[in-house]
Amino acid sequence: MKVEHSAYIRRNQPLFQELLRLLLKEYPYASILAQDSRERSYRVNRALSSVGEDSRDCARGFVVRVWDGARVAEHSFNRISEERMPELVERVRRAVADAPLPEGVEDAACGAPDDEPLTFCDATEYEIDPALMGDDAILSRLMAIRDRTLSRSDKLLDCIAQATWNRTTKLFLSPRRELTQSVLWTTGAVIALAARGQEIKDSMISISNLGGMELLDRLEAGADRVADTVVELLDSLPMVPGEYDCVCTPEVTGMIVHEAFGHGVEMDMFVKKRALAERFVGERVASPLVTMRDGAASAPQTGSYFFDDEGVMAHDTVVIDRGVLHGGISDARSAALLGTVPTGNGRRESYRRKAYTRMTNTFFEGGSDRVEDMIASIRYGFLLEEPASGMEDPKNWGIQCMVNFAREIRDGKLTGRVFSPIVLTGYVPDLLKSITAMSPEVELSGGGFCGKGYKEWVKVSDGGPYIKARIRLG
Repeated sequence: MKVEHSAYIRRNQPLFQELLRLLLKEYPYASILAQDSRERSYRVNRALSSVGEDSRDCARGFVVRVWDGARVAEHSFNRISEERMPELVERVRRAVADAPLPEGVEDAACGAPDDEPLTFCDATEYEIDPALMGDDAILSRLMAIRDRTLSRSDKLLDCIAQATWNRTTKLFLSPRRELTQSVLWTTGAVIALAARGQEIKDSMISISNLGGMELLDRLEAGADRVADTVVELLDSLPMVPGEYDCVCTPEVTGMIVHEAFGHGVEMDMFVKKRALAERFVGERVASPLVTMRDGAASAPQTGSYFFDDEGVMAHDTVVIDRGVLHGGISDARSAALLGTVPTGNGRRESYRRKAYTRMTNTFFEGGSDRVEDMIASIRYGFLLEEPASGMEDPKNWGIQCMVNFAREIRDGKLTGRVFSPIVLTGYVPDLLKSITAMSPEVELSGGGFCGKGYKEWVKVSDGGPYIKARIRLG
């Protein structure tokens, strides 16, 4: 079934069209983005259960953008009516008068935004509607998953089972465009905690999809593995720092992809001269096995949509092509300043925030190598599992990631010894050029958000195949 469009946006669309008509009397270009989002989050553990909403992702509001021939200005608001039209137009006038030009950019450096004629209306699909399923039924399923996990071992301190769904409708209007989309994504996680003395260990499985609460079946299927892993981690050893041959699971590969060449190829960083990648376009930065993609149209996951927050249709962008840096991703404004074509990556945290270049679904394509052959080829090294967190330095191409644990490989076989926690560091091109094998299977996960600066968060996914690489661990 397809997600229904917001009745509120549909009912008020004539008002948005009237506001656009009034703005176009004064400005050569204007656009309106209307957003109506609903979200519910669920969490249970031994002690309690809760249902809540995130105000960042559960919002109804609107953004006007105008171009006066030299400057771009925006005004956001969350109420619209026929009576408010003169006030809204006046607020836009003041926004234009106060709008600064980007540093180093002269008046009229950019022309009007591209506005090829297009009418579009579509929605994503789902199997189980979380709103119809209801809070009580969702909590009941999560409690059953919690209880099943806890029953695996008396060493478990607690189990957290959680799920979130978000349904968003967006309407984009410009002089020659009328675009409507509705998207539903769902995420879930099971986190198990165990203790031995004063030491506490945790393990997690995270599931996400572009769809509904059918996700709960997959979450339940992975709960036993989380319980068994966290008990195993009670006997984990500290890592001896050094460089090792490693095999990465798709989740760890995704973290490397996101941090290694994610923010570094966001082209608003090119405009600000804050990304080393700008100087390496057309040059080899990775193994010839590596092809990296990003795009809301690249894969069906939590970073997917039909058009971005500037009315640019979703793309499937090749960032690295067989080891060569092909190009970056961009919002419309950055693309105009750089003289390139926007890639549909202009995204806002909410209607209250400006649009930045942001990642969507970011991943490595698969290869042709078997995972068992990768492990068999390693004399001494590790299988890295469960990414925890990561960060990069786009100006210097440094990377630092946390991995929950590593399984020891000796003479081509897993020994059963586990090391935890793991710090993964290095210089991005060195790490990517060391990749010597990639499996055919590609998996993406979108359980988290991506931050930019100190306040801008958007939903993304990342992933790839199993890879073999030489990696510095500590």
